[in-house]
Amino acid sequence: MVSCNGGLNQMRAAICDMVAIARYLNVTLIVPELDKTSFWNDPSEFKDIFDVDHFITSLRDEVRILKELPPRVQHRVDQGMFLSMQPISWSDISYYAHQILPLVQKHKVVQLNKTDARLANNNLPPEIQKLRCRVNFNALKFTSQIEELGRRVVKILREKGPFLVLHLRYEMDMLAFSGCTHGCNSDEEEELTRMRYAYPWWKEKVINSEMKRKEGLCPLTPEETALVLRALGIDRNVQIYIAAGEIYGGERRMAPLAEAFPNLVRKETLLVRSDLKFFQNHSSQMAALDYLVSLESDIFVPTYDGNMAKVVEGHR
Repeated sequence: MVSCNGGLNQMRAAICDMVAIARYLNVTLIVPELDKTSFWNDPSEFKDIFDVDHFITSLRDEVRILKELPPRVQHRVDQGMFLSMQPISWSDISYYAHQILPLVQKHKVVQLNKTDARLANNNLPPEIQKLRCRVNFNALKFTSQIEELGRRVVKILREKGPFLVLHLRYEMDMLAFSGCTHGCNSDEEEELTRMRYAYPWWKEKVINSEMKRKEGLCPLTPEETALVLRALGIDRNVQIYIAAGEIYGGERRMAPLAEAFPNLVRKETLLVRSDLKFFQNHSSQMAALDYLVSLESDIFVPTYDGNMAKVVEGHR
């Protein structure tokens, strides 16, 4: 069993890792549980975002995947007869063969309760790398409802010509957890610091914002983004689809970008409210829509080298 943590694309990458690990260890994988307790507070289940039947059947020649535990095994879990643990980050595949597999053999059921970056990216057997790609680019298909709405957004954009997707990673969680407060006033800096301290699972509390910025570890601000797009020669009248949650600072922070590139749109402005009613308060489903639009864009520009940037760039 695996319990994923983080936002949509962090969980997506983790699912690829967990499938590959299950295949290598020749163990049964239960459909992953998605994060419902982090900052995003999204109650979505795996089946609400991904086509679970496609996920299982497309991988049936590689790994056995079940939607839920068999009753006999579920009874063991209900009695507390299982092991829950966090695997070591950036481990190579031998760690799972020599450390995790014996635990599965001993306890019968093992829950990996943290899945972010738990498998190294390099020096893995080619078949493991290939399976990761197969999961990411084939097995993880969004639900028909999400796919259909994504196609509708792309169609609306295409009717008006080429479009650029801007993954503007300037939401409150990004700034709070990174400690990047350049351009924020003192009240905003205090608010972001309070938020960082409010989440005990975030270990890095004391952050030097200016030092982090000088090291190139902060996302571009909306003002900086406008400068970069202009330097790249982007037509100021091109459609720019903002793939992001709520921008911290709202219209005030977006004003320089909107002045430089007035044709900014979002899914909320392209669709009627009823189209998105089932997606409200489901940030991962909203992110899935942005992911689909990002894949189909003429240009994709991320302002931070995070999980979505990496996964979308690879998929494109």
